[in-house]
Amino acid sequence: MTAQIGLGGSFALPGTSMSLQRIGYGAMQLAGPQVWGPPRDVDAAIAVLREALAGGVNHIDTSDFYGPHVTNQIIKRALHPYPEGLVIVTKVGARRLEDKSWVHALSRQELTDAVHDNLRNLAMDALAVVNLRVGGMMAPSEGSIEEPLTVLAELKRQGLIRHIGLSNVSAGQWAEARAITDIVCVQNMYNVAHRQDDGFIEDLAQSGVAYVPFFPLGGFSPLQSAALDEAAAALGATPMQVALAWLLQRSPNILLIPGTSSLVHLRENLKAAALELSAEVVRELDFIGGKSNGGRAVTG
Repeated sequence: MTAQIGLGGSFALPGTSMSLQRIGYGAMQLAGPQVWGPPRDVDAAIAVLREALAGGVNHIDTSDFYGPHVTNQIIKRALHPYPEGLVIVTKVGARRLEDKSWVHALSRQELTDAVHDNLRNLAMDALAVVNLRVGGMMAPSEGSIEEPLTVLAELKRQGLIRHIGLSNVSAGQWAEARAITDIVCVQNMYNVAHRQDDGFIEDLAQSGVAYVPFFPLGGFSPLQSAALDEAAAALGATPMQVALAWLLQRSPNILLIPGTSSLVHLRENLKAAALELSAEVVRELDFIGGKSNGGRAVTG
């Protein structure tokens, strides 16, 4: 069993009593290939979840459209009744078709059904945090999010949701959302190579809102960089550990949810919290995404 380690410190979600370790766990990879159907080894998936908690993780990111339904059912089987302090964050706003594609599901009925699906498959009376997923597959798209967010706000008033977050949104959509309901976190694509949200992260930090990068290690196309390789070799770490450590040092409001179905990779991910990157290494890594000087674009 993994000994508990400091996971990069903790961050309190605004307006809540929830304090999350800064390295959590993303459950997407618990499903089968293409996030569809059951995994090849359900017992191995259960073991990964249990070891994550034994290692100090108290933040699991999931959705009932992973599988669909599969990851939540595995989480329930592995961890229910849930220990005190564990925060399971789920998301709604999409669904899966039989051809394994992902489509929006943002109507009132679809959102309401999705909340109830998550409640049922996780065996919960109320969901701690629900992220409203909008935008494209990887990035935000323009447009108002008032209509679907208003549905979630109503479900929150009914007691089915305790807190609300956003996924795949722009800074403007976040500002719109704050006028409708309290927002505790934003989940967008971001990593050492994809830095489009540099300024947005700073705005969220000033408001005390958590920023949760999805695909922190590149997602379906893993990060590859000579700078990562060189830093990893010098530190006696893996490139992916360095990428996670860079995120932890990027801003104190960043919470990580790296996902894996491997115990070996889980242990590696958790150990990233112990890495200390020098200012020189951080500067070198910043150039991977074409950014430096606090997120301003490098020119010349």
